[in-house]
Amino acid sequence: MRKDKLNELKKYASELKWISSELVNNKNRFVSVIPRKYTLNNGIVIPREQILKNNVDGSAVIVVPRVKDELLVTVEPRVFTEKKVAVSFPAGYIEANETPINAATRELREETGYVSQAMIELDAFYQDEGISAAYNHIFFADNCEKKYNQKLDPHEVVRYMTFTYDELLELENMGYISGSNSKLALCRVKKFIDRG
Repeated sequence: MRKDKLNELKKYASELKWISSELVNNKNRFVSVIPRKYTLNNGIVIPREQILKNNVDGSAVIVVPRVKDELLVTVEPRVFTEKKVAVSFPAGYIEANETPINAATRELREETGYVSQAMIELDAFYQDEGISAAYNHIFFADNCEKKYNQKLDPHEVVRYMTFTYDELLELENMGYISGSNSKLALCRVKKFIDRG
């Protein structure tokens, strides 16, 4: 691991770590839980709770951008994790009437200002089919170039960096890459690059 990269990451991790929290009364919740009963064809009735995000299923995209010979990752506050920050790939929800590839292109541009000359879908999966219908898509964004400024949502804080694939594996071992979406994307992109 390059020492300057690790120091930069630690600086971001320190900057983005939360220092206090308080309960708020928010009537417009982003996440809601809908209790349901399902009757199976064999007559058995099973109770289930479905998670909705902004009143939709929460399908999303995860984008693995390649900038020259390195992969770009984001560093963001993740208040519920042990480190309170996470290294992950650019990602976001698929908006109404948006295709997964359009969502991937939009999220990459909004979170980083980069655009890709080739967006390739590597995989798609249900994130947690026991409680959600969210279907996520992993894209490899090749030959990325910085063309725009970030265009973040009002409460979004995103820093970004590039690392070699081996450095990302080190970050995974160090606990910085800990989310299932990023771990799966890291595996999928390695297989794709190796096939080359």
